[in-house]
Amino acid sequence: MPQSHSAYLPAHPTMEQQRKRARDLLRAVRAGDAAALSRMHAHHPRLDFSAGAAAVQHAARLADAQLVVAREYGFPSWPRLRAHIDMLSGQEVAPVQAFRNDLEYYRDRAEGLASVHSTGERNALRLIRRLHPAFADADEARIRDAVFTQADAELVLAREHGFADWEAFARHIEALAQRTVAAPFRDAFEAIEADNAAALAAALARAPALINARGTNANRLLTLAVGMRRDALVSFLLENGADPDAPNDKGWTALHAAAYAGPESDADAWLPILERLLEAGASVEMEAYGEGGTPLAVALFWGHVTLSERLAAEAVSPANLRVAAGMGRTDLMAACCGADGSLLPQAGGRREFHRPHSGFPAWVPRDEPQEILDEALGWAARNGRISAMAWLLERGAAIDSEPYNGTALHWAIAREKIEAAAWLLDHGADINRAANLGGARGATPLHVAAAWRGSERGARLLLERGADRTAKDAQYGSTPEGWARHFNHPGIAAMCAG
Repeated sequence: MPQSHSAYLPAHPTMEQQRKRARDLLRAVRAGDAAALSRMHAHHPRLDFSAGAAAVQHAARLADAQLVVAREYGFPSWPRLRAHIDMLSGQEVAPVQAFRNDLEYYRDRAEGLASVHSTGERNALRLIRRLHPAFADADEARIRDAVFTQADAELVLAREHGFADWEAFARHIEALAQRTVAAPFRDAFEAIEADNAAALAAALARAPALINARGTNANRLLTLAVGMRRDALVSFLLENGADPDAPNDKGWTALHAAAYAGPESDADAWLPILERLLEAGASVEMEAYGEGGTPLAVALFWGHVTLSERLAAEAVSPANLRVAAGMGRTDLMAACCGADGSLLPQAGGRREFHRPHSGFPAWVPRDEPQEILDEALGWAARNGRISAMAWLLERGAAIDSEPYNGTALHWAIAREKIEAAAWLLDHGADINRAANLGGARGATPLHVAAAWRGSERGARLLLERGADRTAKDAQYGSTPEGWARHFNHPGIAAMCAG
């Protein structure tokens, strides 16, 4: 299967270089070049390919080619690419503002940057290039391949906040903790934490620019308010000019935060926030944590069926196999295959996104048909899409595979898709298969049922089907009963104890 066409910017990009790339792409598309048409299919969210390649050749315009070029570099639009190149030419970028008083919080943020760098995610590479003096003249590919330590990440984070080094930044955080320095962004953030509309309004009255200012990791007040589910404050911020598409350093927007949400059982509480953002014009095409990380992909990653179906009503993006499988759209899954049944390039396209935060391990997806099928099976399972799972198994997906972080059964249990878990067991899934999930290593599905929020229904199903209650995980050497007690699930612990 062809490799992804995603691109890294050179050391000294110019807009003339990019205009030439767009013109060359348009000429190739109009000439019917297969590789150029594949690039358009993989990266253009709106062109209609259902009428065939000839229709695309006729319909494509320069603006379409420019959009594809921008998205190949990881930008949502041509103007965003142009703004980035302008910034590299010397435009000043205001420092971000700290809003937590605990230095350990910032060490964790730096560790996250180092983890994201290891995947080659381009937002991280661009931040490093802009702020780390050792990489100021490096192209993105060189930065991707370089050794990048925790100390390097701490330097980048300190400089992003406007300080020369980590030590100076640490002194600032101590002053924040002592409240001896002014911190308007911190004050606004604390008002949101307290769900205090009057305090937030007062903070914005004192400093109106806070409405779209960037906090640590370039997080905006709107995104923070969404993440804390402050419904009234979300509306207040939008009414006062908050940009719903303003991304943080990893591309994360307010709509991503809404799609991330809580468990499916809380969907009715999150849906009004999602609707409010869509009404305000939030884009469903913005990408975070790498190419393909749209709000829809984030919702599907967590098995948030209600939210994903609402987002998909706007656009099913990206149109790759795992998203189609997560939506249970066998028609879109079929569109990822050629006449002979083999996977087309778009099946595995735009899969750089693989985790919604760095608590999950770093991974680099490969353009291998078996991996693409197996990963799609996991996405179908965590969203309870039985017809999609059947479609994938018929075409060779391996039921017990672990392409990244968990088998299909692990994910079905983790996201409480009990009917899907039962179907997998009926079709031969190994009930005691040890796999990794999140930060856990070598856990069985029964361990997963006992962990985090817990799933009594999942534990009951697995025990009824004969799961080994004495199995020990590879990380802690603990049984599912031990996990249930650690996560404070006494009911599950009693079930696992027999």
